[in-house]
Amino acid sequence: MGASKTVVREIKARGQLTIPKKIRDSSQLEEGQMVSIIPVGDSIVISPKRIELDEARRKIRKILKEADVSAEEMLEGLKEERNTLYKESYG
Repeated sequence: MGASKTVVREIKARGQLTIPKKIRDSSQLEEGQMVSIIPVGDSIVISPKRIELDEARRKIRKILKEADVSAEEMLEGLKEERNTLYKESYG
């Protein structure tokens, strides 16, 4: 993420804390993404959680929706790509 300035934010009534957009963008944090919160002495570290199957599915659905492509269309495209690659590799 590089060097950044300290940001001060208020913790809301239900323990909610807003991470500023610049930090979310530079850390590639997205809505619905899980993060790890690690206590370190009198501080805390917030870190993106490693991608898991459910998160991978959510990301794939989001990409498909943004591309306006159905899962079936994507799978058919993969099949075509695989056939093309096979022909290029093995004739």
